[in-house]
Amino acid sequence: MITPPQRNSLELQTATILRKQIAQGAWTEWLPGERELGETLQVSRYTVRAALAQLRKDGVIATEKGVGNKIARRRGRGKAAIPGSNVGLLVCGEFHQLLPTHIFWIDQLRVMLDARGSRLHMVDGRAYARANPARALKKLAQQNPHSCWILLLSSEAVQAWFQKNAIPCVVAGSTYVGIDLPCCDLDYRAACRHAADMLLRRGHRRITLLIKRSRRAGDILSEAGFEEAFARTAVENASPVIRHHNSTVEGVAETVRQLMTQKTPPTALLVADPFDYLTVASCLAKLGLDVPRDVSVISRDGESCYHYMLPRPSCYAANMRLFARALLGAITPALSGGQLAVRVHYLMPEFTEGASVLSLSVKK
Repeated sequence: MITPPQRNSLELQTATILRKQIAQGAWTEWLPGERELGETLQVSRYTVRAALAQLRKDGVIATEKGVGNKIARRRGRGKAAIPGSNVGLLVCGEFHQLLPTHIFWIDQLRVMLDARGSRLHMVDGRAYARANPARALKKLAQQNPHSCWILLLSSEAVQAWFQKNAIPCVVAGSTYVGIDLPCCDLDYRAACRHAADMLLRRGHRRITLLIKRSRRAGDILSEAGFEEAFARTAVENASPVIRHHNSTVEGVAETVRQLMTQKTPPTALLVADPFDYLTVASCLAKLGLDVPRDVSVISRDGESCYHYMLPRPSCYAANMRLFARALLGAITPALSGGQLAVRVHYLMPEFTEGASVLSLSVKK
């Protein structure tokens, strides 16, 4: 653990700490960005910049424009060893977008890697969520020569870039059509197909899937599974309705209001995000609608907060410890210098019967 510098001669002490960490091999090719260094050392970015300027003056680092601060190789020092067992976790967005389930499996994976003598290095940023993230990804890969990457909340553009540049990675989620990368994900397609099948069997005909407009690979598969249930049913007068929202609380609430105030509102909703479920439940209550008496609601995902809700949501919960193990199994070959196998590992979440679904045949 790096000890934060004291207040006296802060810039000088920061430079000394950085120089010591470089000598000990904490970073072998590139230094982290100024923001990350500031957070690690608990100093301001101004202090970090002053310390970096001193290191440049001393020839410890060299700044490459548009890339970052590269550690200079010195005579007698030998070739810097690229960490052969470190794993990068790229969050294509910001940390606050992560769900509690994400945090749980990340923590589990970190523990598993620590037991193997490996480290998990997390990176986030809006730059990786842009329509064209190539420049940011190139800089990231140059500064962080990890043996493998895990891509979380990754777009099609991010997956395509890693594939094109042959950088070892595993997608924590689903891959897009035409992307041949190993991936681990929950089987959202099967879960949504099962949910629609169950609602149809319980007498519902007007069923709506409420989902983000993000078009992430997992959401695309969710829509496909939902539609498959209707395509193979013998039930008449039933057709899939998919409504997209803009991922904001206001957007979800407005979509629910429009759905439930139309002439023939849905009798059941399948909500594709646990936080959106909270918004949906609140909005329905505000409209004076009771769950499940007036409308049945199922969550595609499970979350710990559901234990505190009334009625208890029916949902599809997965064992995130098993998910972390599946990811570890997928990246293990890269940790020993081998090739990653391009295969898909889907973990089927278990349906948890709550009290948010009512069969139409038993409605009063």
